[in-house]
Amino acid sequence: MMARPKISDYMVSELVTLAPEMEINRAMKVLLDRAVSGAPVIDGKGELVGVLSQKDCLKAALNASYYQEWGGAVADYMSTVVETLDAELDIVEAAERFLGSNYRRFPVMLDGRMVGQISRADLLRALVDNWG
Repeated sequence: MMARPKISDYMVSELVTLAPEMEINRAMKVLLDRAVSGAPVIDGKGELVGVLSQKDCLKAALNASYYQEWGGAVADYMSTVVETLDAELDIVEAAERFLGSNYRRFPVMLDGRMVGQISRADLLRALVDNWG
């Protein structure tokens, strides 16, 4: 039996990333300008410390509407509990992880470092390429 393709064969490695100290309104503009629904947050040491989603940005925008001013950094709004997938995981196991979660994308890790991201669409493409 042939080995199944791995996440690393289909992940995106050119990523939009944010810094925890970036102003939240600037981060929102990055997400909107790049037409992405969220982005990993990487600190100065290159560590994955969170993810900022459009939903997190909605919280910030709602907060701003209450107080009539924008404020805060990405770190104030990002999700710090981040589920990741290993680059060596095969695409079938990855599909099972997606089905068991509400996430639309996962950061992909290799040896403790973030090396890419895989979305539902990337994974669907992988499955169709191999068995469609």
